[in-house]
Amino acid sequence: MDERLHVEEKPAARTLLDSYDRILVGRREAARMLSISQRSLDYLVAKRQLNVRRIGARVLISMNELKRYARADHPRPLA
Repeated sequence: MDERLHVEEKPAARTLLDSYDRILVGRREAARMLSISQRSLDYLVAKRQLNVRRIGARVLISMNELKRYARADHPRPLA
């Protein structure tokens, strides 16, 4: 007789959110989403073209801010 054990899988303790479902993203992820380098992103932050949130030493950018920047026209080069 073939008896198989039925094992229920536990849900992950911590579910990773898709980048677009998150409220804040880090510099590397923000640069990737805008298809620019991290250096270019740092330039935008320094020139206050992108508003950031600082939590401790981390620099985080809201998804709304990334969308705002992406929707605007940018006729001049970054640097």
